[in-house]
Amino acid sequence: AQRSCITPVAAIDGRDITTIEGLAPSEEELHPVQQAWLENDVPQCGYCQAGQFMAAVDFLQRNPNPSDAEIDANQTNICRCGTYVRIRKAIHRAAELSSGEES
Repeated sequence: AQRSCITPVAAIDGRDITTIEGLAPSEEELHPVQQAWLENDVPQCGYCQAGQFMAAVDFLQRNPNPSDAEIDANQTNICRCGTYVRIRKAIHRAAELSSGEES
């Protein structure tokens, strides 16, 4: 994941870029993080959601079963609405969905 607000366009020349819109496998199936975000009513104002969301996707690719402390250390984007508890819960849920575990 890269923060687009501080990444010069020249730094990504010739590289593949994935956005929130490009994550879903199909129009009928959501990415696990998209599903978890919806299930946990994470977004409020939307200001931080793209950054929070893409950071979570990248993080779960590197750490498929994170602890609360690991999530808190990784999710460094600021949420103006303070939905950190819901973000953490959604990341745990996305990890479950990705692993095939259901609770």
